Amino acid sequence: MQVTRYGDARSYEAPEHYGMHCLRLQGKEATATDTIWIGLSHLLPGGHTSLKDATVEKIYIVVAGEVTVETGSESVTLGFLDSCRLAPGEARALANRTNAPASILLAMPT
Repeated sequence: MQVTRYGDARSYEAPEHYGMHCLRLQGKEATATDTIWIGLSHLLPGGHTSLKDATVEKIYIVVAGEVTVETGSESVTLGFLDSCRLAPGEARALANRTNAPASILLAMPT
């Protein structure tokens, strides 16, 4: 068993993420999982990412506050424990458009 304590989780820099603090909870350098990795991102008010696609699918789960997820064709605001799946190649942008911090989990293949 490999445990990552929140207090010991290491931060990582994600390109084109602004006003965000990202932590690796599982996978990559955090644990030896070879299929997925899980991150937790804290978005300050106004925090956001650029509209960008990835070659793999992504799953997002909001664990605090509200996060708006935009694709090239739609926009949805997710609240506590709301989730969404983005297909491989589907561009997405995240934004915290509120005055309170928000947090979102990310799960994606390694």
